[in-house]
Amino acid sequence: GGGAKWRRAAMARRERYFCTAGRGMEPFAAREVRARLGATEVDYVSGKVFFTTRAELCDLRKLKSGERLFLLLKRRAPLHLPRNKGKALHEIKSLVTEEPRNWLDIISIWKNLCGHKEEKDHVSQENPLPLKRKPEEEVNIAAKRQKTDTISEECQAGAEKSCLVTKSDQDFGTESQTCREEPSQSSEEKDVDNEKHTFSFRVSCRCSGAIAKILTSQEIGRAVGIALMKQFGWRADLRNPDLEIFVHLNDIQSVLGIPLFRIPLANREYIQTAGLRSTIAWAMASLAEIRAGAFVLDPMCGLGTILLEAAKEWPEACYWGTDISDSQLEGAYTNIRSAGLMDKIELLKASVKALPLPSESFDAVISDIPFGKKFKITKDVPYLPDLLQEMERVLRVGGNLVLLLGQDLRKDMDEVMKRVASDGSPKAVSDGASETTTVKTSDVNGNSSSAVTDVEESFLSSRQMCFGSLVLDGVYGVSLGKTDAFIHKYKKISTAGNQ
Repeated sequence: GGGAKWRRAAMARRERYFCTAGRGMEPFAAREVRARLGATEVDYVSGKVFFTTRAELCDLRKLKSGERLFLLLKRRAPLHLPRNKGKALHEIKSLVTEEPRNWLDIISIWKNLCGHKEEKDHVSQENPLPLKRKPEEEVNIAAKRQKTDTISEECQAGAEKSCLVTKSDQDFGTESQTCREEPSQSSEEKDVDNEKHTFSFRVSCRCSGAIAKILTSQEIGRAVGIALMKQFGWRADLRNPDLEIFVHLNDIQSVLGIPLFRIPLANREYIQTAGLRSTIAWAMASLAEIRAGAFVLDPMCGLGTILLEAAKEWPEACYWGTDISDSQLEGAYTNIRSAGLMDKIELLKASVKALPLPSESFDAVISDIPFGKKFKITKDVPYLPDLLQEMERVLRVGGNLVLLLGQDLRKDMDEVMKRVASDGSPKAVSDGASETTTVKTSDVNGNSSSAVTDVEESFLSSRQMCFGSLVLDGVYGVSLGKTDAFIHKYKKISTAGNQ
């Protein structure tokens, strides 16, 4: 009865969420939550996409373009902290104390959405190993575990690496004991106290901008943790908490949320050996407009990440991957077998300079072109015009070519286009755009839709032709961590050489 009652209530509710996304991936995530979850009130800022949906947890888990998913606790204007550290910490604690009823409402939603004990058990199975700590921290925590609470701070090192720092000192222990004393309460606080839930928790905090000049992430996380213990009687637990509170404060806004899954969405369970970031690979495949029955090629497939992401999302197409490297093909084969996609993806050893494939035989060609990290552009890696010419040859008229290019290759692509135009090939065809280009994209169901995206300055005023048959249909700047890259989309509008 209770479960059926909750399911009926769930059909009527619409909860507010946000997911984190790599730089440049926000538009892809915004389109995906609309298409996959029927989300409304979708908006995004750098690194985060906010949306409202009544989707269930199993559907939320299917998101492909985001990094981590959160139930939204609070979103407000950026905090303007006083220079005095004591007053600044008081302001931080107000994030908890100013609306305690809202906190309990969201916690209730989280309990019903995930299931308290069930989700904790699930989290334990997903991540059975204890979180790594520095040796001296491990000793410190072990010695004080019975008398001292711990709070965690997740801080960013570089663009995609994070480290876990623990705060465990005598001051915190003393303040924790003080928090257990019965404070004077207002009538609202007494109402809240009557509905307290006993949870263990930890706080993950990131801060940047003006706030970071006044307080460290560790100080902020500690202040929030103390406020939670005092307000709700929760117990801090670093190792295996029931609940994690995510706090991100910067010059744009203040955001607090509850992560719904400990394992990030971007960590695909079906990929044994990671290559290209899975979210980027999915975004590239989404631009290719893959239809049922389509033939899709990655001529430099590496470990097969693009093919895996495409075949998982659009399984009614046929996929081919080629590569010149035996070790890369072996890794791709292992990934494909692990993902259960042996019947969907064919692998072939071949050079992209001379593909043993018929002309105009593929509806989409998608590839991450090596650009200097693992491979150098040398005689062993074909020069860009040679590569493009062969990809263009095997692509059918009306098909899409989607490439991931580094900074240098993006400049090379620009030069190639300029030479093609100046050598007497068809000039660029204007699409009337000034600072944006309308890009046709496909949603997760394969339906074509339009979206507006920023493009690089060299492409702002026109869609440029390459080799007489490829027309530029969009450029997307994305982050690969410490490296910036660009997704270029082209459409083949005619048979090469026959305008």
